[in-house]
Amino acid sequence: MLNIIFIGAPGVGKGTQSALIEKDYSIVHIATGDMLRENIANATELGKTAKTYMDKGELVPDSLVINMLKERITKDDCKNGFMLDGFPRTIEQAKELSNILDSLNYKISSIVYIYADEEIIIERLLKRGRADDNEETIKNRLKVFESQSKPVLDYYEGKLKIIKVKSGRGEPEEVYAKIKAELDTL
Repeated sequence: MLNIIFIGAPGVGKGTQSALIEKDYSIVHIATGDMLRENIANATELGKTAKTYMDKGELVPDSLVINMLKERITKDDCKNGFMLDGFPRTIEQAKELSNILDSLNYKISSIVYIYADEEIIIERLLKRGRADDNEETIKNRLKVFESQSKPVLDYYEGKLKIIKVKSGRGEPEEVYAKIKAELDTL
């Protein structure tokens, strides 16, 4: 069972790389944002509760996201393993994730940390053309990543194998080759 946590700022290529890993290793990519939207669309109890927060523009509480995540990783399609994208974002979430995994007798195999220079990230995100992808918003999102998610990486340092890969202007296949070489040693 290969269980991976993806950490990286917006625009570094987590989605691209996770799709390649999903295909080669037959493990499920779980993005917490997608998970929330799916629960809301399916009108699950967790989804209905999450929607009340989201409709008010509030963050969904950690406890609710953690319950959704626990429910999600116990599904049959996760029996070969899973990749978590967007969770944990804080040290508190990392601690809660450890509790969940311990209760299910699961372990995280590795952290995949993808990083890139700020100017490359800004360039990529501006090309996506989303309404919220303007330079000021992007820079703010990068600051939030640095302040909230980077400490998660420090939290796992020394506890788990961390695969660090720089994403540049090169081909995604080059980045993937580096990640795959490391995953194959697990």
